[in-house]
Amino acid sequence: MQIYNTLIRRKEKMEPRQAGKISMYVCGPTTYNFIHLGNARPLVVFDTLRRYLRYKGYAVNYIQNFTDIDDKIINRAREEREDPILLARKYVEEYFRDADALNVLRADVHPRVSEHLTEIVEMVRLLMERGHAYEVDGDVYFDISSFSGYGKLSGRSPEDMQAGARVEVDPRKRHPMDFVLWKAAKTGEPAWESPWGPGRPGWHIECSAMSRKYLGDNFDIHGGGYDLIFPHHENEIAQSEAVTGNTFARYWMHNGFITVNQEKMSKSLGNFFLVREILDKFPPETVRFFLLSTHYRSPLDFDDEKLAASGRGLERIKNCIRLMDEAAGSSARQDMNGEDKVLAGLLERRRQEFESALDDDLNTALAIGIVFDAVGDINSYLHKASQGEAVCPAVISKARGLLEVFNSILGLFGTDASGKIILDGQDQGEGKLVGDLMDLIIRIRQEARLRKDWATADSIRNGLKDVGIILEDTPSGVRWKK
Repeated sequence: MQIYNTLIRRKEKMEPRQAGKISMYVCGPTTYNFIHLGNARPLVVFDTLRRYLRYKGYAVNYIQNFTDIDDKIINRAREEREDPILLARKYVEEYFRDADALNVLRADVHPRVSEHLTEIVEMVRLLMERGHAYEVDGDVYFDISSFSGYGKLSGRSPEDMQAGARVEVDPRKRHPMDFVLWKAAKTGEPAWESPWGPGRPGWHIECSAMSRKYLGDNFDIHGGGYDLIFPHHENEIAQSEAVTGNTFARYWMHNGFITVNQEKMSKSLGNFFLVREILDKFPPETVRFFLLSTHYRSPLDFDDEKLAASGRGLERIKNCIRLMDEAAGSSARQDMNGEDKVLAGLLERRRQEFESALDDDLNTALAIGIVFDAVGDINSYLHKASQGEAVCPAVISKARGLLEVFNSILGLFGTDASGKIILDGQDQGEGKLVGDLMDLIIRIRQEARLRKDWATADSIRNGLKDVGIILEDTPSGVRWKK
């Protein structure tokens, strides 16, 4: 597998530190609000990477943190007259609601800053002991001049960083770009004890301490959004390698921005969209499909029509699965003929193409295109079944199994315990109710046709079409689809 490594600015072969094992750390959200679509993109991207690595046989140790101590949380807590820790805890739970809806698998560990103050204080202490940090009035800063590799991830020198950044002038710092490791307590803010007095950690040291606890001094893949390259990930490298003397992460992967009308989505611009609000309008599988429809390193432009188009694409896949289930229940033959063997060969080719796409820097956009190629192959085969010809159950099972393999990696549809895809009308609850209602409507229409009440039959068909449901009369019966 080739992945693009931000550290060397090109693709390279992925070679894990330990054969058969992959360790990953992905930066999670700061929990002061519901997550927005920009937060959701790395969650879905790196969840898909993890799923694919597991499919390839790797044992993946996946860590994704929560930043639950931060200035933004404190400010929001003031606005809501809430305790900052309780506020952060509430939004961690809200995160899980949205992540679960998007079919993002839980990490092996979800460490929280508030539960790792001991490790953070110890790492700051080691940095001071080894001459990489200094204390001023209870604040502790990292001395970037003490680390010769500072800037290697972003590809910028400290002078370039200073020129391009809004740096608050602090005469107490040795260099304007020195960053805070520990902040002295301020009145009315939560604080924890440390050798430098009460205070709380800086943002960057948190991830270094938590990744070190769960993955050791070095690990395979560090992921996050493009906006974290500088300063967050640059500073993580400096403080981690200054403590350990080892390479921090071997591969750095960063997803591109979400844009709205070609402009970066951000809270400061007021053009961000909460996942919770989007899920009120679109099914979660549509949102996940949309997030994977563009290569993860490319910008992804958001609007409702693009999400609607993603929904239509998913319906093509769903309809193919429904047709396979119908064909499996129709007349069948056990022996494979030439057409069966042609489809079986095509399906194996699609599997190889799908894997090749993901092996090339997790190209989900190309992989999804191959899924549609497979759907086209299957539909062409099933067309004969709709004309009354018998099908081969073994080939139908192979075709459905291939789409279930694709789904196990892309995570688009819900599944049962065996990995079988569950669609609307097949699951329990609301989906079953829709299926039962459609069966009733179809039966009423059929009774009208038997009475030669064509006006009622046509009215039912046209009315369903108006609400987005199409009826198809086939030799094996009436079929419906969205």
